[in-house]
Order: sequence, then structure tokens, then C-alpha cells
Amino acid sequence: MIKQYKIKNLHCANCAAKIERNLSKLNGVNSASVDFFGEKITIDAEENWFLENFEKIGKVCKKIEPRSEINLI
Repeated sequence: MIKQYKIKNLHCANCAAKIERNLSKLNGVNSASVDFFGEKITIDAEENWFLENFEKIGKVCKKIEPRSEINLI
């Protein structure tokens, strides 16, 4: 299942790339991509993964970009 999230306050493409790499490493994620200009995160994982790990997505983003905000599109 693929879900997209809106990411606000992402200030550089380098941070977007770091977030993408770290999200891709999460257990259960098939793939992850971050569109810096479109301000979107796309994650492919099993449906149950999203229910159990939404907070992990936010933690990964805030670790790299502390002022970022994540919302489901």
C-alpha cells in the first residue's frame, strides 16, 4: 500500500534526501521517497505498518529537520 504525506518546513534538498534514506531503512518499508519541491513523502509499506508506525515517520523527519510537520494527504 502506498500513502502520501505532506511535509512542511523542509528547508533543503539535502535534508529531504537524508529523510528519504532514513525512512527507507525502517523495518517494513518497501520504499520511500521525499519530493522536496512538492513537499511530499511517499511511502510504500504494508497497510498495518502505517497504523503502527506513523509516529516513527515524524520522529525521523524531526531528527533531521526539527521544525518539520507531517500530515496525511
